[in-house]
Amino acid sequence: MFYGGGSYYYLIIGLQIFCAIHCLRRGTQGRWLWIIIVLPVLGSLIYIYQEILSNRRFNAPKINLGAVINPGGNIKKLEDEVNFTDTFANRMKLADAYLAAGQTEKAADLYKTSLTGAFAENEHGLMHLMIAYYELQQYEEVIPIAKKLYKIPQFARSKAHLAYAMSLEELGQVDEAENEFKAMKGRYSYFEQRYQYGLFLMRNDREADAWTIFSDMLNEEQHLSQMEKRSNSKWFGLAKVEIKKIAAQQKA
Repeated sequence: MFYGGGSYYYLIIGLQIFCAIHCLRRGTQGRWLWIIIVLPVLGSLIYIYQEILSNRRFNAPKINLGAVINPGGNIKKLEDEVNFTDTFANRMKLADAYLAAGQTEKAADLYKTSLTGAFAENEHGLMHLMIAYYELQQYEEVIPIAKKLYKIPQFARSKAHLAYAMSLEELGQVDEAENEFKAMKGRYSYFEQRYQYGLFLMRNDREADAWTIFSDMLNEEQHLSQMEKRSNSKWFGLAKVEIKKIAAQQKA
């Protein structure tokens, strides 16, 4: 009985985690995260039916639970898929998996070799290549891609835009970098971008301005829904750490 009950418990937790990660990746947490947390079994089953199974009729991409539990196994599977069917879509899935797993050089190489011909201007591949270049400290490579994508709406507050701003700073273009950080600001949203802007200000000896950024984030936290607080908890926690650092410096 003990082992059976334990297995059932872990199955429920695994299902709940899978659904939560899936909805966060798709940006549907506003509708679903609270239901999944409060009603783990029923909420997760309804979510899977409505957001995964039903979407197959519209050729939505299938979500691989194994990728959540065993990323290495997922990469091997994706590598096999590329070897068997070498399509651009399969290459992007594999490159994304490499990037998420920290195999950044492999990701960058695969993005570069895939962004040719009819796919040379593919927005997804270019934005992720920018992120890979930044992580590899190849900052000069980030800039020309950013200029290609700058006017695309989805670039405005993306991680690729963040990589662009931080690459400008690394290249000594501090004023230009700050302009990009400012372009990514927004009340009650974009907390990662704003946190990184605060760090930028601290690196440039502007602790008072950084304090304002972090304080605004934490003040806004009180007015968010529980789902929004949870999805951004990492940035609020990090902002609190930086606030304490600034306070300690002021006392010293």
